[in-house]
Order: sequence, then C-alpha cells, then structure tokens
Amino acid sequence: MASKANGPPAPFPGGNAIPRVLVATTAMLTFISFWRAAAIVLNDLGSSAYYAGGESEKFIGKTAPWFVLAIMLFSYAVRAIYVESCSMFVRGGVYRAVKTALGGTLAKFSVSALLFDYILTGPISVVAAGQYLMGLLNDLLPLAHLPLIESVNAGTAVFAVGVTLYFWWQNVKGIPESSDKALKIMRVTTVMVVILLGWCGYTIWLRGLHLPPFPSAHNIRLDKNSLGWLDGVSLGRLFTLVAVFVGLGHSVLAMSGEESLAQVYREIESPKLPNLKKAGFIIFLYSFLFTGIVSLFAVMIIPDGQRPNFLENLIGGLAMNLAGPQALRLLFHAFVVFVGVLILSGAGNTSIVGANGVLNRVSEDGVLSDWFRQPHRRFGTSSRIINMVAALQILTIIISRGNVTFLADLYAFGVIWSFAMNGLAVLVLRYRYSGERGYRVPLNLRFGKLEIPIGLGLITLVLLLIAVINLFTKPHATVAGVTFSVFLFCVFVASERSNQKSKGRQEHLEMDQFHVATQDELSPQSVGARPGNILVPVSNYHALYHLASVLDRFKPERRDVVVLHVRVLRRAASGEHELEPEQLFGSIEQYLFTQALALAEKRGKPIRLAVVAANDLWDGILRGATSLESSTIVLGHSSKWTSDEQARQMGAAWEKLGDPKPQFNIEIHTPTGDKIFKVLGPHTPNLTANEVNLVHRLWLRFSEALAPEEVHHHDIVHFALNEVTQELDEGKEDDVVRRLRDHLEQNKRKRDGKS
Repeated sequence: MASKANGPPAPFPGGNAIPRVLVATTAMLTFISFWRAAAIVLNDLGSSAYYAGGESEKFIGKTAPWFVLAIMLFSYAVRAIYVESCSMFVRGGVYRAVKTALGGTLAKFSVSALLFDYILTGPISVVAAGQYLMGLLNDLLPLAHLPLIESVNAGTAVFAVGVTLYFWWQNVKGIPESSDKALKIMRVTTVMVVILLGWCGYTIWLRGLHLPPFPSAHNIRLDKNSLGWLDGVSLGRLFTLVAVFVGLGHSVLAMSGEESLAQVYREIESPKLPNLKKAGFIIFLYSFLFTGIVSLFAVMIIPDGQRPNFLENLIGGLAMNLAGPQALRLLFHAFVVFVGVLILSGAGNTSIVGANGVLNRVSEDGVLSDWFRQPHRRFGTSSRIINMVAALQILTIIISRGNVTFLADLYAFGVIWSFAMNGLAVLVLRYRYSGERGYRVPLNLRFGKLEIPIGLGLITLVLLLIAVINLFTKPHATVAGVTFSVFLFCVFVASERSNQKSKGRQEHLEMDQFHVATQDELSPQSVGARPGNILVPVSNYHALYHLASVLDRFKPERRDVVVLHVRVLRRAASGEHELEPEQLFGSIEQYLFTQALALAEKRGKPIRLAVVAANDLWDGILRGATSLESSTIVLGHSSKWTSDEQARQMGAAWEKLGDPKPQFNIEIHTPTGDKIFKVLGPHTPNLTANEVNLVHRLWLRFSEALAPEEVHHHDIVHFALNEVTQELDEGKEDDVVRRLRDHLEQNKRKRDGKS
C-alpha cells in the first residue's frame, strides 16, 4: 500500500542535514490486574517467611515471633510511603528522584544501599532454599538406611551457586519476566499456606495453646550475639527502648521485598492508585499470615529442645512437628520444600533483574560508564552488568559458605537503609515537590499553608532509628555494608566525572549526531513516513542483517522504511516513572542508529528513525506498528527462540491488542539469508495440494449423497469446523487434542521420511 506522506520526510542520510530521531515520550505499556501485581510482590516478599522467623529467634530468643508480627504490622505503614512515592510523577528513575530530594551525594549512597540489598537478596534466598533442601534430604536418608549429610552448609553453597549460574544465563539470554509464572507460583504457595495454617491450628487444638513469652525487658534475650558493639554499654533508662529497637532490628528481614510494590506500579491497570492500594492490602494480609503467624506457630509447636536445629529450616521443622502420621508429615515437608525452592529461587532471579535494572538506570543518568550497557553480541542484553552482579552474588555465597545467618546480617543492612533513605526522600519531597500527588501518608496537620506530616515523619524516624541501632548490633554487616557502599559511591563519583570529561572532549565523534525530536506518541506524520510502511525493529548493532536485507530490496518511491528501537523498561527500582528523552536515546542508541544509517547511506536509500519505551517487547513492536500504520514488520532471527516461537509470541501479543486489530505481514530473516513469512490476524490459510484434494474428494462424496441439494467446497470446510467446535463444547477437548497431536506427529514422520 503506497500513498503520499502526510508529514515532512526525514532528511536523507547522505545529505548535510542532521538525521532526525523521533522519541515517543509516552511509554507503550501492557497492564496487569492488582491480583497479578500482588503475586509479583509476594514472590519476593513471601520468600522471607522461610528464614526471617528463625534468624530473629537466633538473636533475641523465644520472644522473636512478637517482633516479627510487629514488623509485619509496621510494614503496612512503610507501604504507605511507597504508595505516596508512586503517586508523585517524578521523571527519570530512582537516582534522579532521590537526587531531586536529597542531592547527588545522598542519591549515590541511596543507590549503593539499594544495590547492596539486591546483591544480597539473591544469595540469602538461594542459600535458604538449599538449607530447606538439605533438611529434607536428611529427613529422607534414614528411611533408606543412608548416612546423613554432615556438611549441610557446603551442600547448600553448591546448590546456591548452581541456581545463581542458571539464572545468570537466563538473564544473559534475556528471558523476560512473566506475571503468569508469578501468579502460578503464588497459587501453589497459597495451597501450602492454607494447609499449613489449618494443620497448625489442629495441632494446637490437640496439644493446647502455649504462647511464646511477651517481649518484656526481662524476656528479651540480650547478649553479645544480639547487642554487637552495644554489649557492655550502660544504657540506663534507655534500656527498654533500645531493647525494643534491637528486637525490631533483628526482625526487619520479615518485610524485605517491600520495595517490589513500587516497581510494579507502572504496570498496574487503571485506576492505578486504587488498584495499588488493593494490591498493598492483599500483600499485607498474606504476608502477615504467612510470615508473622507461621513464625508464631513455630515457637508454639516445635519443642524448645529441637527448635535450634530448625532455625535455618523453620517451616520444614514445623512441618515435621505437626500432629499426624510421619509419612503424611514427610510428604507435606517435601511439598513445603518444593514451594520454598520455587519462591526462593524466584527471588534470586528477581535480585539479578533488579540490580541489572538499577545499574542500567544509573548508567542512563550519566553516573555509570556506558561501557557497562554495551549489548551482548548475540543476545543484545546488558551482559556486562549481569556478569558483574552474578559474580558478586557467587562470591558472597562462597564467602558465606552456605551460612544463612551471615547473609541475613548483611542483607538486613541493605534492607533497612534502603527503606530509611526512601522514607527520608519522600519526607523531603513533601516540601520540595509541588507537582501532582494522588496520595499522602495519613496524619497530617495544617497551619495555613504549612503542612506537618506527622505520620510520614514518625514512620521515617522509626526506620532511621532501626537503621542506626543495626549499625551497632550487627558489626559484620556494618563493616561490609559501609565498605561496599563507600566503594560503590567512589566508583559512581569517578565514573560520573569521567563521563562528564568525555562529553566535554566529544570523544565519540565517530558516531553520527542526531536531532532528537519528541512527540507524545508515534504516528506516520510525526516520523515523516507514509501509511503502509515497512517497520524494522532493531536492538543490537551486532545484528542488523534484516535491515540490510530490507534496504537491498525496497523502493523508496513506493514505500518508506521506519527503523524502530523499543526500549524495554525493566522493573528497576522504586519511584520510577517515565524516563527523559535523553535517557531513552543515549550513547548506545546513538551508536545503534549510526550503524543503521551507515547501511542506508551505503545503499543510497532513506530511512526514518524512532524510539519508543515499552515494558513488553512484542507489545511495543505491534503497538508501534499500529500507530505508524505499518503493513509489514521485519524481524531478525532471535538467538533465544526458534522462528516459530517468535511468531507464536507475536501472535499472542497481537491477540491482546485493542479492536480493531490491524493485519500485519511478518518477515523473520536469518543471518544466512533465509526468510520466513507469517501473517498476523485472520487470513486465508496457505493450503497445500493435499488439503485442497481432500476437500475436493469430500465435496464429490457429499454432493452425490445430498443430491439434488447444492453443496459448495466452503460448505464442507464450514461443516467440519462446526463439528470440531461441537466436540469441544461437549467436553471432548482432551480427545480432540490427542487426535490432533497424533495427526501432527504422523505428518512430521512423513516429512522426516522424505528428507
């Protein structure tokens, strides 16, 4: 389809004009329900239930469940801070948001603490999963008359390294996250939690109610292990207050993962803020029951003499001490471990994704060198960042030797300082940010134009007090956390200065200079292309063979070519909204389009250039093609999926487009020059001679049987399709699927035999 362009054409690449790049500032997002958002957060937050209660009891004794419950209640207040931060539209990502409130220095420290949190999330999650797995094996081995695993920590470390390497490779390949997977995991987890709570209630009904001691000054165990550097310090009248904050500090891991709520805010469907609040309440209720109540039941049910053996495997120990036959308890223990490995390993993957997202944003903000964002030659991912994060996580696992307590201490440092810095930033933004704000943390007093945020101030104060107390009660974590944060801060400062000098010296003169124009949305007029154009998505400057193939064959007088780069937005960090145009079009994108222009210039043909942000690659491409009124989409062959899988994923994304859905011709090019053609949307199928002959034979047979009725070939096809539909409606889907699978396998054998 060819028609006159509705807007000015893009400058010819070989001319003297600066090439124009259109950046669409409105991201093309796919949205999820608040249930899916809650499932994503609970995959991260729920994992802490497997280790938080046991780690807390190691330090403060049997009163630990009360502190865990207090932390879970307090987490609802902390969640209000994240809701307020989400309700403010602050462009630019976490670094710029915090920089706006607290300045560049504290912003760098805040990001350092956040990265420390992410890097520790992976090791503690996969090590905890390993501990549960080793505990189950030691329960099963005696039944087979085999010796127990004595070096549990060593086996745990090996398992943890293996899981980290697996997710490292998945992230290098760029396998996207899926809310469907998160929802399925939480369904299985919910089944386990309901059984566990019900069985615990039955056990307590049989054995009697024995609550753990209330956390009075007399009952809280304060020794060198729990006090750290405060041991031997005379606290005087502050003893009770300090004891409470010591207990809270050792239990703060129970709300680790809370920041994930802000990460998914961008993806929540409209109305966003009410749905965010609904998701927040679901998360609170679920985590309170799972993490808080289960920790309480563990102290009530597991005998005091046995419980120290299960502190790193608390839910496994709880499963084995429930009332009932041993075989049933072992079976449930296996189910607990299965769910634990799923949810804890998922949290390990989330940590790599989160750290990668944060460092990408920091690089886009000019704080970290663009060298880190250089794409992988094959997969096009920011593999250098992923390699660095995974290497740090594996090093942490090796140093810990599979010890959860060591990792929990370190992790608590990142968790609480990340919360405290976010609370402080939101508190400062109450006075510095004058833009739209859809929600405020409750308890605000007004005196004229002056607002006193009592609720927000108290929550931030409590977070800061817990963070300061933890500095003294967790010496190893303090030394490691401060060292890491200072080191990363120095790296950020040095890298930022180096970037500024590089820009001042214009070291990248080998790249073309572009005129970056911005529009809210893509359109044929905005890019200067005619409807019916060819859309060529590009992401990796090492793999532009599909663009070269299009340039070799297309005729500019008939159709235009639009080269589109989709910036996939990751769940990077809290407080993130739309990015600035210069973040969407940085040096990596500049070099990508320089290579694209070089191909066009070599062939003497013009191309149009555009950038759009999206949180799903296929959805971004299809919505971009819809906005640009493209007729053909040309893709390069994926290094992660087969061509058929690429087409299937695009087809699934096309089905989710709003009506009316446009039809697209899809071309998938391989590096060897082969092409695969598909059509998205309802279309006449390409029938082989065998299918045409089969329809004709059936037509002849039925025409004779139904004479003198007039029967057409399309009647035969329609009748056959209706028969299949009726079988499906009658509940015979399994049988139909089996027969279809047999048919496909039979055809495959025939093709293989001919080849």
